[in-house]
Amino acid sequence: HVQLVESGGRSVQAGGSLRLSCAASGVTFRSYCMGWFRQAPGKEREGVAAIYTGGGAKYVADSVKGRFAMSRDNLSLQMNSLKFEDTALYYCAKGYGGSWKYWGQGTQVTVS
Repeated sequence: HVQLVESGGRSVQAGGSLRLSCAASGVTFRSYCMGWFRQAPGKEREGVAAIYTGGGAKYVADSVKGRFAMSRDNLSLQMNSLKFEDTALYYCAKGYGGSWKYWGQGTQVTVS
């Protein structure tokens, strides 16, 4: 049974940095897709970054390009130069069967 647990979210001032972590358990395949998503109040969930752990494919949303980076080694999300509009609940997710099947509970990032 796959479980994902995010951590690292907190309140931070604009211009600051945070690193979000995603602890995955129950993962049996060596290569798979992992992604970070976020959802702000009143807005739709959006994809922030994604990778294929086996190498190659990597995605970063235009809204965070140059500021956010996802690690292929530990699946963390490094967020630099944070803006007020980055405030959201951040989720990590694991892909399976062509969809994002497994989701964590989320970690809150608040930028003021």
